[in-house]
Amino acid sequence: DRMWHFAVSVFLVELYGNSLLLTAVYGLVVAGSVLLLGAIIGDWVDKNSRLKVAQTSLIVQNASVILCGIILMIIFLFKTQLLTLYHGWLLTMCYILVITIANIANLASTATAITIQRDWIVVVAGEDRSKLADMNATIRRIDQLTNILAPMAVGQIMTYGSPIIGCGFISGWNLLSMCVEYLLLWKVYQKTPSLALKSVKVEESELKQLNVKKESDMKPAEGVQLIVERDVTGFEPQQEKEIGCAARIAEPFITFRDGWIAYYNQPVFLAGMGLAFLYMTVLGFDCITTGYAYTQGMSGSVLSLLMGASAVTGIMGTVAFTWLRRKCGLIRTGLISGVAQFACLVLCAISVFMPGSPLDLTVSPFADISARLFESEPLPTIASPEDKPEMIFATGMPSLLNGSTTPANSDPEMSPEPVPLISVSLLFAGVIAARVGLWSFDLTVTQLLQENVVESERGIINGVQNSMNYLLDLLHFIMVILAPNPEAFGLLVLISVSFVAMGHIMYFRFAQKSLGKQIFVCCTPDPKSVSDSSPPGNTSTV
Repeated sequence: DRMWHFAVSVFLVELYGNSLLLTAVYGLVVAGSVLLLGAIIGDWVDKNSRLKVAQTSLIVQNASVILCGIILMIIFLFKTQLLTLYHGWLLTMCYILVITIANIANLASTATAITIQRDWIVVVAGEDRSKLADMNATIRRIDQLTNILAPMAVGQIMTYGSPIIGCGFISGWNLLSMCVEYLLLWKVYQKTPSLALKSVKVEESELKQLNVKKESDMKPAEGVQLIVERDVTGFEPQQEKEIGCAARIAEPFITFRDGWIAYYNQPVFLAGMGLAFLYMTVLGFDCITTGYAYTQGMSGSVLSLLMGASAVTGIMGTVAFTWLRRKCGLIRTGLISGVAQFACLVLCAISVFMPGSPLDLTVSPFADISARLFESEPLPTIASPEDKPEMIFATGMPSLLNGSTTPANSDPEMSPEPVPLISVSLLFAGVIAARVGLWSFDLTVTQLLQENVVESERGIINGVQNSMNYLLDLLHFIMVILAPNPEAFGLLVLISVSFVAMGHIMYFRFAQKSLGKQIFVCCTPDPKSVSDSSPPGNTSTV
């Protein structure tokens, strides 16, 4: 999954003549699809058996990637011929087909993540919350390691081979991994009989009554068992009723509405919103931040080392999560992680005002957009002798495409001076250090959702959570589109830090509601006494 996520962007750039247009369209389609369909996918996960959901999503995801790889190979091989057929419309249709199939693969991947990481893992861990925390941390470590190794593998294959070989390798790898994953899922399912027992989604009115009532004398496991019994005895005959055509058409929209309402009514709503707000940031190792680093004179090799360092600090965050949870409890772990992340991001805010920062409030952040839309002026690329000094970046930085080197045909007297690295160094120091708190906080909210959401709602609630994450991620891309010039990047950094602060304020409010006056008592009470005295919605919080 990580290999394809990295490779598809590279392939789309290669296809469209080193332009980011197809990659931007793909990112927009993916974010919009999960935003609109997240609740529906989660509802499908809730309404079907665990094994069926896992097998179907796994097969659809890998089959889509394999098919997409084959189509990309054909396009790379016959691109010249396709360009001449039907005035290039056939090639355009191939682009649309690739993006559509890749989007289906991402939606199937979302379903797989919901069912395995939000549902299966809870059932496998049983009532042992420490085991659940360790399993969550282990999964995140594996994810971080694959996030390092997968791009390295694809990059080496495409560097020493070709995009065609890369497509063939990824298709073959997904075919092999699909078989291995299928067998592993089947073994886990066989060794955990409780995975075969799943409560069917109950009526909406009864769910609301269950969420409002929250009887304090009922343990979470007993509540889930009660839903199972009522589903089997009382609601099975209703499934035989025929559904009209109008009801079938309206069902996805009703599911979308009910999913967001159920998400809002969850006791962990503020914690989930706090996590979603962390996606509204440019302070990560995505194409935006790396592109900015290139404008500041950083080489690709240095950036690759920084990405490796960020993965290491991310793994450190998973270790810190398990240790803090044992010492301070789950909710307090989120508080400590949030403070640690924000403290590190203060370095990023300071970097905006340090020497070497391109921040220039006199330059309009909409200058590039207005130039392209209204004046039809091209964006600055590689400096040439005919270019005016203003056509380079206003701060005299090296241009985006030529990195930190001066063009061979440029006038030495006109060449920009080296940019001080104090600002960009502080920026990346803050970003890398903040990964410890970020991943520890992410694991905290993940486990809160696992422990506090009713089993029959796990899919739809986590689907809406994914939609919220993608919504804020989409807003951050729109923010960059509106202010793409490097002079405005400092403003984007300050806005990002503000959104992170708002996210942690929401989480603090959730912690205050859950723990009350004991919020700053950093010790773990006896689990038995807590389970007897605390309501079911808060039993996982200490």
